Order: sequence, then C-alpha cells, then structure tokens
Amino acid sequence: MGPLILKLSGLIRLRNRHHQPIAQPLHDHRDDASPEPCPSAVNGYEILAKVAELPISTWRYGWEPDGVHHLGPMAQDWKAAFDFGQPDTRIPAVDANGVTLVAVQALYRLVVDLQQQVDQLRGTASPSGQEKPSRSG
Repeated sequence: MGPLILKLSGLIRLRNRHHQPIAQPLHDHRDDASPEPCPSAVNGYEILAKVAELPISTWRYGWEPDGVHHLGPMAQDWKAAFDFGQPDTRIPAVDANGVTLVAVQALYRLVVDLQQQVDQLRGTASPSGQEKPSRSG
C-alpha cells in the first residue's frame, strides 16, 4: 500500500502514498469554533423519509485490499438526497452524524405517538397521556 503521511494541523488526517484521504478526520467540529447557524428549520420526518430512500450498499476504495469492505451510501446518492453544498465525492462525518441524529429523533417521536395511540386503543392511558394506575387486588 505504501507509506502513510500524517498531516497534523489541528486534525489528524491519514493519507496514502497518492495523498488520497484514507479516513475521515477524527474530529469534525471543535466546540471552541463558532459555527454560523443556518436560518432554515429542519423537518425530521422529511430527513427520515430521505434516509429511508437512500440506497445503501457495500463498497471499497480501489486502493484497499480485496477483503476490506465498507457499508453505506455512495457520495453521489448522499449529495442528491441532502445537498449540503459539499461536492459529490465525499460524505462529511459531521453531516452524516447530524442526519442520523435528526432521523433518530423523528423515529423516537413516531414511536412515542404510536405507543400513545396503542395505549388509548387498549384503554390503558388517560386522555392526558398519563398511564392509568393498575388495579391489582
């Protein structure tokens, strides 16, 4: 595979002999940085729907040994689904983490809503959503 070059500039980036990245940065965002908030709100259900439609496959970089495989979306499919302004040649981990967290939050809200509906249908919850005390003898 050739020698690895470590570039130290606040973040560690591993590169192969062709200076191609072989790993994402270990840190995507430092807490002392000042990110600029975007004015648009995020609809978790829309993000969740995009995640559900995102093609996922196994793949490997051409320079990796044959036995090495990765699981995830192709960068081009990611760009088509989420277009955060990045090129379609990589998926920034900070964006993947954000999409994952929003999707998990949307799933959580769906589960809570469905559980409340089930409880109401079974008669185990009061209209306020609080569980009725059980009548044990």
